[in-house]
Amino acid sequence: MSAHDAIALADRIATGQLGALEALDAAIARCEAVNPEINAVCNPAYDLAREHARAVDDQLAVARRHAGGLQALRRERPFLGVPSLLKDLSTAAVGLPSTMGSRLFGRIDWPVDSALVARYRRAGFVFFGRSTSPEMGISPSTEAAAYGGPTRNPWSLAHSPGGSSGGAAAAVMADIVTIGHASDGAGSIRIPATNCGLFGLKPTRGLIPAGPLAGEGWGGLATEHFVTRSVRDSALALEVSAGADVGAPYAAPARPASFADAVAEALAALDAAGPRRERLRIACTWRTFDGAPVHPEVEAAVREAARLLESFGHIVEERAPALRTIDVLQPMLDVITSGTAMAVDIVERRRGRAAGDDELEPTTRSAVAFGRSLSAPRYLESLGAVHRLGRQVGQFMEGDGSPESGYDLMLSPVLATPPIELGRIAMNHPDFIEYRIGPDGIIRYSPFTPLANATGQPSASVPFATSSQGLPIGVMLTGRFGEDHRVLQAAAQIERARPWAPFAPYRR
Repeated sequence: MSAHDAIALADRIATGQLGALEALDAAIARCEAVNPEINAVCNPAYDLAREHARAVDDQLAVARRHAGGLQALRRERPFLGVPSLLKDLSTAAVGLPSTMGSRLFGRIDWPVDSALVARYRRAGFVFFGRSTSPEMGISPSTEAAAYGGPTRNPWSLAHSPGGSSGGAAAAVMADIVTIGHASDGAGSIRIPATNCGLFGLKPTRGLIPAGPLAGEGWGGLATEHFVTRSVRDSALALEVSAGADVGAPYAAPARPASFADAVAEALAALDAAGPRRERLRIACTWRTFDGAPVHPEVEAAVREAARLLESFGHIVEERAPALRTIDVLQPMLDVITSGTAMAVDIVERRRGRAAGDDELEPTTRSAVAFGRSLSAPRYLESLGAVHRLGRQVGQFMEGDGSPESGYDLMLSPVLATPPIELGRIAMNHPDFIEYRIGPDGIIRYSPFTPLANATGQPSASVPFATSSQGLPIGVMLTGRFGEDHRVLQAAAQIERARPWAPFAPYRR
């Protein structure tokens, strides 16, 4: 367990070691000190946050005057007073405007809180701004022109923190906040998590509410959660936010009564002998789905993680679903570009004129054009192809029903390489499809993460190793649909055996 995570900070605030306003002012001061160089935070809302923090301090003062009041308050609001940031995309929050990482959108003032933000606020989070994202979240590197320059990785300012939740991961690892809201449509939680040495869970499709302003993101590919310093933070944050909201088009399967308890049980099982120690079946690959090798340091990390999981008593076999990476990405890109074009169309209709050349980055402009070129039958055909992937991989995970078939988890790389330098995949490419799946496209850098978005499975990046350049390398655990607790349990066991650093060496 981390002494530097969000739960630890909430404990300090609840016990009076630190006031909520004091914690917020410390986060703001740290942001003001390092953000000019890291460029991870935008759209500050300090006055509103201070108002919320003062209300938290008042609420705690009242609770302390009543027997059992503090304990009851902590159960109801476990993150009470913890400062955080919301990602600068379409998560609606009153008083926290969005720019979508784009010059086109300007300032979006939200009329309501999303169901998710309402749950976060009820849990006690105090949001004081937004974290940076590439334009409309369509790149795995956060280098948006709207912010005046790239967001930098606290481990090395020349390297990318990843994307699209790059600002969230950079802010957490640079010690601006202890936990950062993020979202994931093709790896956008897990890629920044691995690049910045954090834990990042993409939950099961339908587990996190998307309303009331939307039913789903990118045809069900996208969802939201946090990047965190500890597995326990992720488990508890999932606990306070999970569950369909009213009118949701679908919901995830039934879940454990407590994700936090499930994590505690898995850790207790490591100390137990005999039948209490559950043996998971884990499929493992250190090659792409096409059989191509990854960077040797990434392969070494996955192999070592496999040995560690075996030492816990789990069964690890070198297996992977029989599919091609292009078969995953091609239909997903049709869905993503359609969503991108729709968002731009709405803005253009509202203001009565087309986006100017200086309002969208070249890669985004190409994505919009491609999305507009697709027919409605082509879109539905691509969505059907995405759903077939879910069936195929679901069958791979389930097996034939015998104890010796099927898998509880898949272990793989998160990315094919350690963190890349800024500029390598900046959004100045004039052809979005080539940018993503061309011979030198992102498909070679990120062939693994999109699959869980297509299938809807829970999937997490777990910090594990360090490259020869001193940069983080994570491994990815992907679970059966609806079994987020299994991913959290295995990740917590790794965390206990191989604790990771709560901060990067960057300490300006």
